[in-house]
Amino acid sequence: MTNAELNELKKRYVANGAASPATQFADRAENALIWDADGNRIIDFAGGIGVLNIGHRHPKVVEAVKAQLDRVMHTCQTVMPYEGYVKVAEKLSQITPVRGHAKVMLANSGAEALENAVKIARAATGKSNVICFDGGYHGRTFMTMAMNGKVAPYATDFGPMPGNVFRAPYPVPYHGVSEDEALRGLRMALKTDANPRDTAAIVLEPVLGEGGFYPAPASFLKAVREICDEHGMLMIVDEVQSGFGRTGKMFAIEHSGVEPDLITMAKSMAAGMPISAVVGTDTHMDASGGNSLGGTYTGSPVSCAAVLAVLEVFEEENILAKSQALGEKLGKRFEKWQKAFGCVDNGRHLGAMAAIDLVSDKANHTPDADLAAALCKRAREKGLVLLSCGLWGNTIRFLMPVTIEDEVLEEGLDIVEASLKELVGQPATA
Repeated sequence: MTNAELNELKKRYVANGAASPATQFADRAENALIWDADGNRIIDFAGGIGVLNIGHRHPKVVEAVKAQLDRVMHTCQTVMPYEGYVKVAEKLSQITPVRGHAKVMLANSGAEALENAVKIARAATGKSNVICFDGGYHGRTFMTMAMNGKVAPYATDFGPMPGNVFRAPYPVPYHGVSEDEALRGLRMALKTDANPRDTAAIVLEPVLGEGGFYPAPASFLKAVREICDEHGMLMIVDEVQSGFGRTGKMFAIEHSGVEPDLITMAKSMAAGMPISAVVGTDTHMDASGGNSLGGTYTGSPVSCAAVLAVLEVFEEENILAKSQALGEKLGKRFEKWQKAFGCVDNGRHLGAMAAIDLVSDKANHTPDADLAAALCKRAREKGLVLLSCGLWGNTIRFLMPVTIEDEVLEEGLDIVEASLKELVGQPATA
């Protein structure tokens, strides 16, 4: 079917809240390229929102999935377990930097992982409150919508959110929130809203994802760890978007040396197959009763096969070093754009978790969400998928596969540059 025909079906049968605004339909893909239903070639700088760190359809992952399909597709691991689940648990326990010996539970999505992390923290501490951060994003279930640090579009239409969730400032000096101010706000939340004796956990992203790709300073993460220890609360780190090599480490928290109690992960851990995990200190993970964690499809045999293949790819292809190198390339291009365009500001990257902000006034860091939207639209017209994000909607994030070929990367970056020139005029300098 053509794009036009598929769009007619979408309008008629897909709920508006779930329908993509994009009008092109993916037909096939390979590494950093997608071809739509009309045969148009498109460069992918979105990676399925951070799911494709090793690219579309990595051959090793495809092979592993096909092989698993010939053996077992589903039993529900609580009914009859299978090798893949325990092998994935073993591998994740070995590579995830939590305190002590790690144990693992698998789920289907990032939101499910966060939901279960809160359940585990409550069981382990006997307390209920959760503290999250401004700008944070944790999912679209009711509990995770309550935990998100941004209302629209996630929670605007769905009525009251679950209680016992409190918020603290996230340190983003560029937007006027210093590390000291963020820590003061966190301590104030513990005084005014979330009594430590009733607070099970502090949940945070080491690098804000949907909130704008702002990394937390290592000193801030260490301070959060100390506050958790002081009050008997668990530190839960959400690595759903920042994990599996995006930042040049397997997990972003490794840049700080901090060991949390629980880490959630999903997205690129299976290179496109649906799976997520909570990995945590064994005593915490074992706090709840038998059959208290899980679900019908959690840890699907096919998805587990994909995870094991992804981990092999990381070792064989030196993905972490490639992520660091990609980040350096992006950083250099960002520097060029910041000098050339009055609207481009605050280029940043931790490994290949990279972003720029678009502004109408650099001196005052005034967000320009309209320009960000226009840039994404113009780039799409030129054959590049590009995503915005951020509390003010003015951040352009770069989530191309770490495995992207150099010539495809440069072609995509040139499209961004050309689109900016068309939208705001020729740059001041070349």
